[in-house]
Amino acid sequence: MNAKQVDKIATGILYTIAGFVILVLLALLGYILVQGVPNLSWHFLTAPAEAFSAGGGIGIQLFNSFYLLILTMVISFPIALGAGIYLNEYANQKSKVIEVIRTMIEILSSLPSVVVGLFGFLLFVVQLKLGFSLLSGAIALTFFNLPLLTRSVEESLRTIPNLQREAGSALGLSRFETIGHVILPAALPSIMTGVVLSAGRVFGEAAALIYTAGQSAPALNFADWNPFNATSPLNVMRPAETLAVHIWKINSEGIMPDAAAVSAGASAVLVIAVLLFNFCARYFSKVLYRQLTSSK
Repeated sequence: MNAKQVDKIATGILYTIAGFVILVLLALLGYILVQGVPNLSWHFLTAPAEAFSAGGGIGIQLFNSFYLLILTMVISFPIALGAGIYLNEYANQKSKVIEVIRTMIEILSSLPSVVVGLFGFLLFVVQLKLGFSLLSGAIALTFFNLPLLTRSVEESLRTIPNLQREAGSALGLSRFETIGHVILPAALPSIMTGVVLSAGRVFGEAAALIYTAGQSAPALNFADWNPFNATSPLNVMRPAETLAVHIWKINSEGIMPDAAAVSAGASAVLVIAVLLFNFCARYFSKVLYRQLTSSK
């Protein structure tokens, strides 16, 4: 065979592998949506769960999932952004200390979530006496999310050519000004992609939250937005069962009469929410990129 035939065969194999992966993903998403979408209704999305009777919903669990996601990203993103900027823009790349830090980040990113959950339980729930709460869960998920987010920010900054940094210096900008006005706007789409991936990982996490945020969803008064009241939805010290934990709980306990329908509907909501978050984040990243870089 000549080089052209080998190239065609290799290209065909790669297309086949890519097509197989896409088919598997579509089949998985299709199965979840086909099983779950018929169970969705406004009542299901807003009503609280009923453990011993059919007809309950996932309203509180859905709110807890989004609220916990926001808390986690508020804590983890500034830390990851600062760490990524330091590692790529300021740190001595030949330093042994930086190599050790990067190795530790890689090790932390491969930790099982249940280990992070047990660590959070022993430190935040027991030692710091935060109890099973949204705050404990958000801090535990920060440890779970931070390595991936930091590496994502660092790699996004690394893709920006040094020519842009030199151009900023030539214009008389300091390193900090060059990073803020030139490097970060150019790297914004890649950074947003990393944020989306880490946010989806956080939104669907269950094991770490079982030991930190808890497995109960007390009734909330959505008319009370005082974060210091026990029944306020903004209270970060209350236990909060998320959607992913709720799916695990109803399938493992077997108490709820319509557990299969609730599980299928909750799984569909989880998938749809992650998909919508991905699409919205990509759209806003493009809008921000055009505004910050004055490009069309």
